Amino acid sequence: MSLRTPLGKVRGLGSAKSGTHHWWMQKVSAVALIPLTVWFVASIVQMTGADYEMAVSWLSSPIPAVLMILFISTALYHLKLGLQVIVEDYVHTEGLKLACQMAITFGCVLVAVAAIFSVLKVAL
Repeated sequence: MSLRTPLGKVRGLGSAKSGTHHWWMQKVSAVALIPLTVWFVASIVQMTGADYEMAVSWLSSPIPAVLMILFISTALYHLKLGLQVIVEDYVHTEGLKLACQMAITFGCVLVAVAAIFSVLKVAL
C-alpha cells in the first residue's frame, strides 16, 4: 500500500534520496572540525607575538601544513553544505536558487584553492 497520491505517482514526486547523505556529510564534517579547530586555535594562540620568520618556519613543517590543509578543506566543505541548505530552504525561485548554488560552489572552491595554494607555497 502506497501513501502517495495518484497525482504524486504521475508526476513522479517523492524523496530525492539525497537528503540523508547530505545530512551525514554535514555531521561528519562538523565532527572532523572539532579537533581541527581546537588545533588551529591553540596554534594561533601559541604563535601570538611570533615574528614572520617563526610563522613561516612553523607552517613549513609537514604536520602543521597537512593539518592546515585539512582544516581549510573541511571548513569550506562544511560551509558549502550549510549554505546549500539555507538556499534550498529560503530561496524559492528556481533560477535564483541555481545561481546561488553555483556561486556558493565556485566561491568555496576558489577560496579553498587559493588557501591551499598559499599553504603549499609556504610549506614547500
